[in-house]
Amino acid sequence: MLAGMAHRTIRTDVLDIAYEEHGPPDGATVILLHGFPYDPRAYDHVAPPLAADGRRVLVPYLRGYGPTRFLSPDTPRSGQQAALGHDLLRFMDALGIRRAALAGYDWGGRAACIVAALWPERASALVSVSGYNIQDIAASAAPAAAEQEHRFWYQYYFHTERGRAGLTANRRDICRLLWRLWSPEWRFDDATFDRSAASFDNPDFVDVVIQSYRHRFGYAPGDLALEPIEARLAARPLIAVPSIVLHGGHDGVGPAEQSQRHDRYFTGPYVRRVLPGIGHNLPQEAPDAVVAALRALPVAG
Repeated sequence: MLAGMAHRTIRTDVLDIAYEEHGPPDGATVILLHGFPYDPRAYDHVAPPLAADGRRVLVPYLRGYGPTRFLSPDTPRSGQQAALGHDLLRFMDALGIRRAALAGYDWGGRAACIVAALWPERASALVSVSGYNIQDIAASAAPAAAEQEHRFWYQYYFHTERGRAGLTANRRDICRLLWRLWSPEWRFDDATFDRSAASFDNPDFVDVVIQSYRHRFGYAPGDLALEPIEARLAARPLIAVPSIVLHGGHDGVGPAEQSQRHDRYFTGPYVRRVLPGIGHNLPQEAPDAVVAALRALPVAG
């Protein structure tokens, strides 16, 4: 956590969402969203310069991470894409945020894309790492090239009960390996990993992660309360808000060529930038690129 930075908590319909806040409370709002297996530490060098610009910068912990907690033991511990989009929308509602610039990667990029696509009036702009992040669950059974199937080993592992047991017992070992594989040129140290790994001790982390990677392949049911959102996402909605896509040129889980033709999913102003030598954890590896992208896009009104 940034020196002196303490998290706050806001209650939504199903969660107490922990978040960190930077900048003036009356500034134009930017929401920065982390992925799996990361946490808000990914934005430690993104939030301060944006706050110095006079923006209100919010960095929430996703469901299953850090101090964020479910309100009821009866709420499904779902990590499906509709849950992530729903959580972001309700987070904005709870804080009275009418519109915000959204930026995210991995799970967080999915949440940002979903809100920008389904509720465009709530997003003034979008920075999406690795492109259009809304999942095509109906097509998930189609095999990919062998190299891509190899990159997805952890997802297939999580489809098994052995994988659940492994993540429960060895979550830090697994997550550290994913950091190395996905960002092959990023030389992070033990302290950097440990600062984020503390968020994986959340009591719901394993359940949320396992459900996420099973649901996206149709191997686990979703939360019934979220089915209306999933139905809308199945139509592959387009994104009309001004958008910049950033893609790490050495992303070890989703190579940059995967987003080459994602412009077809964006109907508003759109720019795509590939960053050579950068891996999957782009905000932490190349924070200046995220700051520059957000500065180039419209400010929330």
